[in-house]
Amino acid sequence: MTSVTRLRDCIGAALRRHRLAQRRTLREVAGAAGVSLTYLSEVERGRKEASSEVLEAVCAALNLVLSDLLFEVAEALVRLEAGGQAPAVGFLPAGAAPVAAPVARVLDFQAYAGRRTA
Repeated sequence: MTSVTRLRDCIGAALRRHRLAQRRTLREVAGAAGVSLTYLSEVERGRKEASSEVLEAVCAALNLVLSDLLFEVAEALVRLEAGGQAPAVGFLPAGAAPVAAPVARVLDFQAYAGRRTA
C-alpha cells in the first residue's frame, strides 16, 4: 500500500466515522456539501482523492473543523507507519524509557499543536 493510498483511506475512514457518529446518510452529507453521493462514497472508501475544497465542504457539512480532521488523519497515519504499535494519545507509553534519538517522534499531534493537553 502506497502512502497516497494510506492517506486516501485514512481521510475516507475519518469522514465516514464522523458521518456515522452523527447518524447521517451519504445523501444528506453529500447534499449539504454540494458534492454527488457517488463521489462522497468513493472518497469515504478511499477510491477518490478529494480536493482541499471538497474536504472543506464535507467538513462544513459535518460541522467539523478541517484541521481537526487532518490531525485525526495524521495520528492514524503515524499508527499505520509504526505498524499499529503507536498509542493514540501521548508522547511515550507509561513506564517506557526514553529512546536515545536525535529527534523525538510526536504521537499526539493535537497536543503538540496546543489543541489539547497531553
